[in-house]
Amino acid sequence: MNARRCFLAAAALGTAAVVLAPRMARAQGGPGSVMRTRGELRSRPLPAAAARGGRYRPPTRLGLGGVAIGNGFAPASDAQCQDTLQAAYDSGTRYFDTSPWYGLGLSERRFGRFLHTLDPDDYAISTKVGRLLTATDDPPQTQWQDPAPFDYTYDYSAAATRRSIEDSLQRLGIPRIDVVFIHDLSPDNEQDLGMPWEQRFAEAAKGAMPELTKMREEGLIKAWGFGVNRPEPALRAIEVADPDIFLLACQYSLLDHAQALHETFPKIAAHGASVVVGSPLLAGYLAGRERYLYDGTIPDWAPDKRARVVAIADAHGIDLRTAALQFAAAPEVVSAVIPGARTAEQARQNARSMRVRIPGDFWAELKAEQLIEADAPVPAV
Repeated sequence: MNARRCFLAAAALGTAAVVLAPRMARAQGGPGSVMRTRGELRSRPLPAAAARGGRYRPPTRLGLGGVAIGNGFAPASDAQCQDTLQAAYDSGTRYFDTSPWYGLGLSERRFGRFLHTLDPDDYAISTKVGRLLTATDDPPQTQWQDPAPFDYTYDYSAAATRRSIEDSLQRLGIPRIDVVFIHDLSPDNEQDLGMPWEQRFAEAAKGAMPELTKMREEGLIKAWGFGVNRPEPALRAIEVADPDIFLLACQYSLLDHAQALHETFPKIAAHGASVVVGSPLLAGYLAGRERYLYDGTIPDWAPDKRARVVAIADAHGIDLRTAALQFAAAPEVVSAVIPGARTAEQARQNARSMRVRIPGDFWAELKAEQLIEADAPVPAV
C-alpha cells in the first residue's frame, strides 16, 4: 500500500484526526486565524452571478457576511473592520450582507462607514427586517460581544418593515438597499420569537411580504426573501408570495448538504428564485476552527468526516476552505456564498479560494468515498 493510500485508510478508520493535527492546528488559534490557500491560482476575476428568469442576483458569487463585523464570537475594532471591508473590496467582492441584529446595529454602521464612500452602482448590499431597535443604556444579553446600546423587539408588520428599512438606511448612510431578507422567522428561533413561528409567519404574510413586494415594484429594492437557518419558512413563502432570493444559513455545506440539495433547492429553483448560502464554512469549522455553526457544538460525526476530506484535499494539493467555498457555490440555484471575515487576511484568502483550480479527480474521489452526494454539483475544472 503506497503512502497516500495508507493516509486515506487511516482517515477511513477515524485516525486521520491525529495524523492531520499539525496541518489543522495551523488554521486554528484565536479569532482571525487563517488557513493557508493551496492550489493552482487562475488569473481571473471573482466569478459573477448570472441573471436567470429576470430575478435579481448579486453581482459576485462571493460575498462578505456581516456577523464578525458585528462582533460575533469575539470583538473587533472599527479600524480592523474597515481593513477587512477594504480587503474584501480590493479582492473583487461586490456583495455585502448585514443585518440590524448583528451587533444590535453595529454591523450596519461599520458597513456603512466603508460603503458610503463608494459608487452605489459598484456593489450590492442586503440587510434584514423583523427586529426593530430602540436605544437603551442596558442592552440585553445576546451572542454579540460589546454590541451597540440598543434593545430589540420583533415586528413583521408592514409598517415595521418599512420603518426597519428606513432605520437601516440611516445607520448605513447609503442611498439604497438592494436585497431585503425577512430574518430569523424560523422554527429554531421560536424561544426568542416568543411564540410558534407559524404565528409570526402569518403576521409576515399579511405585513412584511406584501410590503416588500410593493417596495420592489416601486423600485426601492431589487429583491426580497427570507434569511433563515431552516428551510420550512422559505418553502412556505414560495406558496403564499413571490420572493426572489433566500439566504439559507446552516443548510448547505461540504459536510452536510443532502436535504438542501434534494428537497429545498429544487423547489426554490422551480419558483425561479435563487439561494445565498450563509455559513458555507460552518462558522469556521471548514476553515480549521474547532467551532461548528453558531452554538459551537460539534456533531459527533463531523470530526472524522472533516479529517477524511482533508486527507483527500492534501493528496490533491488544495485546502479545505477552498474546497468548501467552491462546493457551496457550485449549484445553479446558488447566486452567492457569504463567508464571514474578521480580518483583512481572511477576506483576501476567501477571495483567493474562489480562484483556485480544483482538479476534477478531487471531487470524483469525494463521491467515490461517499463524502459528498453522488449527484452534488461541483465546480467546472
